[in-house]
Amino acid sequence: MTTFSEEILAIRKKALEQTSSLFSIVDEISEKNTSKVLEIFRKHKLSDYHFRTTSGYAYNDAGREKLEDIWADICGAEKALVRTQFVSGTHALATVLFGILRPGQELLSVTGAPYDTMQTVIGHTCSSPGSLKEFGVSYSELPMIDSGVDMDNIATAIKPNTKMVLIQRSRGYSMRAPLTIDEISQLCAHIKKIKPDCICFVDNCYGEFVDTLEPTAVGADIMAGSLIKNPGGGIAPTGGYIAGKKELVEQTAYRMTAPGIGSELGASLVDNRLLFQGIFMAPHTTAQAVKGAIFASIFFSLLGYNTLPLPEERRSDIIQAIQLDSPEKLVAFCQGIQKYSPVDAHVRPEPSAMPGYQDAVIMAAGTFVQGASIELSADGPLRSPYIVYLQGGLTVEHAIIGIMGAAAEIFKL
Repeated sequence: MTTFSEEILAIRKKALEQTSSLFSIVDEISEKNTSKVLEIFRKHKLSDYHFRTTSGYAYNDAGREKLEDIWADICGAEKALVRTQFVSGTHALATVLFGILRPGQELLSVTGAPYDTMQTVIGHTCSSPGSLKEFGVSYSELPMIDSGVDMDNIATAIKPNTKMVLIQRSRGYSMRAPLTIDEISQLCAHIKKIKPDCICFVDNCYGEFVDTLEPTAVGADIMAGSLIKNPGGGIAPTGGYIAGKKELVEQTAYRMTAPGIGSELGASLVDNRLLFQGIFMAPHTTAQAVKGAIFASIFFSLLGYNTLPLPEERRSDIIQAIQLDSPEKLVAFCQGIQKYSPVDAHVRPEPSAMPGYQDAVIMAAGTFVQGASIELSADGPLRSPYIVYLQGGLTVEHAIIGIMGAAAEIFKL
């Protein structure tokens, strides 16, 4: 049986005493989202006929078409692509950028520097073969301010050739607050008022089902994300999605496959049941991850660390940032999470260079699906102030044990 020191167990007890009212808010959101998913499944008459695996070209794949209709409806979007061919969230996001933007046009990020892997796609801070920059698409960004997006300076930042505005919902590798659904709605309306033909594109990774609405239901033109994060429910084995206005999603489909083919082809190669069941489980699984993040925020706040979000703050993604202030503590935290994982618990992660990242990164992910960050995982770049980003947890019980394990490793230093 797992044993922890009396000090850690005392902090656990104190932290759990503070979670009751916070957890009830999460449960309410989960129930509303589950009700919505059930209603949409019923509306679209989902049957086990749609669960079959397809191969080859997969023309007229009824399961794929049903899955995409259901996901579009859940997102409040006109059309969706939900495909196992997307290898990651970054792949889905890049497909949107390359599918829509053309040489001479500009991409503007209004949420500051995007996530590290997106910077290589853009060709922002380094020379990346095949980047947007190589294809003649320019890029600029508007730094965020203490209160969030710098709304007062968006009009100045948008130029005549600004075709798309990138809005990153989650914090990425930063301590800034994620954007709420209300903030995304206000931001999209503000951008449309300035330049009506500007496309509002939301990087929705880590945000699905944390609230009762998705960005495309409140004004975003298009969004993308990963199936091995929230919407896969811990069951989807791979894949990503794009959802939004029909004409924009169709443009991205031509990039995903080829012009003239678009969304008509693409075999599932896996049992479609896993994708449907993942979406059904996603509201509950996401709620478990959010509860784990709340517990982590309380627990490490009690230890004296700077955490974001704070325990009582409304969540808009599943990520919990904890500022550890030393590389040794960052490594120890991740090694503790790995030690209390169901897979590869015997492995001790170490910092290393990774494709798409500028700094050495340490990642703890003893997951059933490789790299699935809806499962309990933690990572962070080895750069000051040495912030660890904790996310996921298929069960809150595992999250609590893993978080205590991370603290135990730090205590050994």
